[in-house]
Amino acid sequence: MGEKATSVEEYLNALDPACRAELERIRALVTRLVPGTEETISYGMPTLKYRNRALVYFTASKKHMSFYPSSWAIEELRDKLTDYKTTEHAIQFTLEKTLPSALVEDLVRVHVREIDADRQ
Repeated sequence: MGEKATSVEEYLNALDPACRAELERIRALVTRLVPGTEETISYGMPTLKYRNRALVYFTASKKHMSFYPSSWAIEELRDKLTDYKTTEHAIQFTLEKTLPSALVEDLVRVHVREIDADRQ
């Protein structure tokens, strides 16, 4: 992308169709699981907010996509993430090895729980 996107839709529209479809699948999963999320761009990434806090971020780069559910969720579910490259805050995946819907939902549920508990 040349210029920075100012909306989630603009960000997704600039992607390769296959990557776009995968990130739209994740977006739909999260918004179905957590109704009332707000969409924004934060740190240059599509962001879904819950209770005025970032719930998840998701991005696409040349070689992989990334999902940012929170360091708490990654740590708690680390045993389910052994097939993916992870950092403290992100899970990297590809079109060949996508994140299963149940795993995305589990990661989101952990972060919702932590936000509801007002964990900082």
